[in-house]
Amino acid sequence: MKKILYLVVMILLSGCTIEPIKPWERDILARDNMALDADPMLQLMDEQIYYSKEAASGGKGIGGGGCGCN
Repeated sequence: MKKILYLVVMILLSGCTIEPIKPWERDILARDNMALDADPMLQLMDEQIYYSKEAASGGKGIGGGGCGCN
């Protein structure tokens, strides 16, 4: 029974392999709308608001202090 269970688990896990991206597929993944933040200006404005509210320079996990008056 353990061998059958082991075989079933191995078959299911074999479907989870990572396939490398082919060179002709990279253009699809490099489109602007595939980026986490598609609008860099909007991202910069959001970061400025975050820094000002947190009163810290760097934000996003980087320590630092300051009044936030840039």
